[in-house]
Amino acid sequence: MQPRYKHAVRALLASILLQACLHVKAQLARITVRANEPGHSVSPMLWGIFFEDINHSADGGIYPELVRNRSFEDSMQPEHWTVVREQDVTGEASIDTRHPLNPFNRKSLRIRLEGRACIVNEGYWGMNIVAGERYNLRFAARADGFSGPVHVLIDANGKETARATFSGITSQWKWFSAELKAESGHPKGKLKIIAEGTGTLWLDMVSLMPERTWKNHGLRPDLCELLDDLKPSFMRFPGGCWVEGDDLAHMYQWKKTVGDIATREPLWNIWQYWATHGLGFHEHLQLSEDLGAEPVFCINVGMSHREVVPLDRMSQWVQDALDAIEYANGPTNTVWGGLRAMNGHPAPFRLKYIEIGNENGGPDYNVRWGMFYRAIKSRYPEIQLIANVWGGYPTNPPPDIIDEHYYSNPEFFMQQADRYDAYDRNGPKVFVGEYAVTSGCGQGNLRAAIGEAAFMTGLERNSDIVWMASYAPLFVNINHKRWNPDLINFDSSRAYGLPSYYVQQMFSLNRGDVTLPLQMDAPAIEPAPRRGRIGLGTWLTRAEFKDIRVVKDGKVLYEHDFAKGDAGWHAVSGNWTVVDGAYRQNSDAENVQAHSGSTDWDDYTYTLKARKLGGAEGFLVMFHVRDENNWTWWNLGGWGNREHAIELCTNGGKSQIGRHVPGSIEMGRWYDVKVEVKGQSIKCYLDGKLVHDVRYPTIKPLYASATRETSSDQVIIKLVNVSDKDIVSSINLAGVKKITAPVHAVVLASASPNDENSLEEPKKVSPRATQFDASGPDFRWTSPGNSVTVLRARVQF
Repeated sequence: MQPRYKHAVRALLASILLQACLHVKAQLARITVRANEPGHSVSPMLWGIFFEDINHSADGGIYPELVRNRSFEDSMQPEHWTVVREQDVTGEASIDTRHPLNPFNRKSLRIRLEGRACIVNEGYWGMNIVAGERYNLRFAARADGFSGPVHVLIDANGKETARATFSGITSQWKWFSAELKAESGHPKGKLKIIAEGTGTLWLDMVSLMPERTWKNHGLRPDLCELLDDLKPSFMRFPGGCWVEGDDLAHMYQWKKTVGDIATREPLWNIWQYWATHGLGFHEHLQLSEDLGAEPVFCINVGMSHREVVPLDRMSQWVQDALDAIEYANGPTNTVWGGLRAMNGHPAPFRLKYIEIGNENGGPDYNVRWGMFYRAIKSRYPEIQLIANVWGGYPTNPPPDIIDEHYYSNPEFFMQQADRYDAYDRNGPKVFVGEYAVTSGCGQGNLRAAIGEAAFMTGLERNSDIVWMASYAPLFVNINHKRWNPDLINFDSSRAYGLPSYYVQQMFSLNRGDVTLPLQMDAPAIEPAPRRGRIGLGTWLTRAEFKDIRVVKDGKVLYEHDFAKGDAGWHAVSGNWTVVDGAYRQNSDAENVQAHSGSTDWDDYTYTLKARKLGGAEGFLVMFHVRDENNWTWWNLGGWGNREHAIELCTNGGKSQIGRHVPGSIEMGRWYDVKVEVKGQSIKCYLDGKLVHDVRYPTIKPLYASATRETSSDQVIIKLVNVSDKDIVSSINLAGVKKITAPVHAVVLASASPNDENSLEEPKKVSPRATQFDASGPDFRWTSPGNSVTVLRARVQF
């Protein structure tokens, strides 16, 4: 996931905002499920989760360390520690780098004492202290001229709720620990350390961990239970952009995340906060095992966002991948398998999937992909290797699985539901590793979940080629939101799932073993009329344009001679000037645009000449321009000057219409460009040759998929009503003699598609279960407007 939106490569189909103009002509759908004609198997890996340390998902989240900046490594100031100065409390605290605890943790807190000193840590926006619970305190200390006492206490809402006292501090580093039981609780507790005496005290690795963790493996129970309730088949980790880092110095390296937490080096991560690595490689593997999920490890490919490891230094990074596999799977008599055993897990974790890089692409990625592939397959041929799709994917050698990412609005995902229906079955399997509605969704509303559910029916229907899929991101601490929306929201003591969480759960808990053919006749939705201005643009490129002409029904709507100036053109961005009768764009910036004409224009032919003057790509020819955030363009020579594609922008979010066509734009050559738009049709010609012949995608009111659970003889039907009207479905289970038990229905709906969950109303939008009798193979079901329904019918053939 990129912190910088790169909309041009976020999706492969078009997206349009149609909700305001949906018109349902009828409210009856006819559905036939051929229950006795099973198709392909449903992928056993289909529904999983993706963990990335974004939004304080780990520290301050699922990793329940209560002390923030426990190792004092965050800066040269004691960040998140407060020195109390009141009454008889004195003392000064500062960061010291002399005589460190170990070579990896080089900072400590120095406290100068002249009687009594007190420092306070409030954790990650408050420590959740629960009455009756036990907390494990541990810290390292040394002193000069001071031996104690040191009092460590837990404060719950201004009241001391637990205390431990320590003495015997010497000039050498020494560990101290205690178990503290809270007599009272508060979600915004604090840790106080009080030292009495004179001299100097040094502290390091001050840790306060709840004794009660999920399955006794050191993670926050309520958040893990929310994950467990999804029953994920896999867990991809640890990122995401977390893997790449912004530069080489901040790239993820798994070896720095295992072993003693006191020797794990904190990392300033790409989401702009310090990560302790308390949730390290081993803990990710353990969490996957505890969830019953296959671990999917995404490893750095030697590429960060801004830098690339030179090829002659790549051996270290390839070796890291091999060592990671040995750590996860190797016998205990190997170096890394032995370390795994020392860390408490002698049995192998059985890692089967490795993703090489995250959102990397181009020649640099392709050559590094080959290096990793050959090294891993030669030693571990059973490992399934996943390649990134980022302006294409590497084909030499061919990957086992490719990872596609999608972020857009609800309507885009509805249109994507049939994306894989005609997908090439001869290539690699598909992992939809990141997807979510990220615009037109509030803070994560029901409408977003509806769009995702429509898309997911297509993933399930095509799970012979779509092997895995996972929503992103997974977690957010509401006090540090760097992405919107996020599947599970939490603070120090509470958590809730979005409506999208329940969609993920409904699909995961109702998978089935085999797909069933489903035919549906549903009410139609009239497409929105297509109108708009024309425009010109570039992306990381300089170009010029001339001979602009717009014709409708043989009549000239618009014609511009730039020899007379650029009157009537609105330069949205870039550096536009008139030079020698052409409209020249001289900036190398991204997303440069200029518009002209009327927003009422429709059904026109737009012609021009265009020439590339320099830069990385080709040029952009815009049409149906409503405003700066709603338009369509033909991207010629996009994606590093390798492909042509039509892209649609809706409310600032881009996606593609149809497929990419290989092609590039030459420097200094004038091209004849023609775009014909009529109704929902788009035809694009380059130098007289038809390059694209596509239609704007349409939205259906009802999306559906069907599977069968063979062990229980149950037919499972998923229905997604994206319209605002109830739809009555007449359902026929062809080949079924009778339904032998009440049909069970689980419905996700609410009063408004804009409804959201919150900490105060965590289940405002959540599934409701019901059942009804249907003795024969034919029955009716009413899907409420903006709803997701799962029907389960036990049948006899």
